[in-house]
Amino acid sequence: MPVKAKYQDVLDLGEKLGVENGNVRVEDGILKIKGTTKTQYEKNLLWDEIKRIGGEQPNDLMANIIVADDSVYHRHTVVKGETLGGIAKHYYKNAMKYKEIFEANRGILDNPDLIKVGQVLDIPNL
Repeated sequence: MPVKAKYQDVLDLGEKLGVENGNVRVEDGILKIKGTTKTQYEKNLLWDEIKRIGGEQPNDLMANIIVADDSVYHRHTVVKGETLGGIAKHYYKNAMKYKEIFEANRGILDNPDLIKVGQVLDIPNL
């Protein structure tokens, strides 16, 4: 299987995430990927997909993924039914980290139990 086809799911994810300054080329049987994600979380998503396909240290892919904004882990837009605990569990695998998200968003949140659909929350680096 050609290496580009092997990693097509990574390329599709990059497009879905809106990776900027993207450059993809095949050189000597190695897929070389370069681009800029908005946040570290998005970079992690890409690397998780790379490792899912090629293993922990793929020998047929080289990636140079840069993060545009490292001041936060991610920016999350609240959707109906979400809680800070659920959001914390999604990003940190620990619902009790909701306190860190609440503290990082004190400018728009007065109560950790009252978040609104459409609010954009900073998910802090931990």
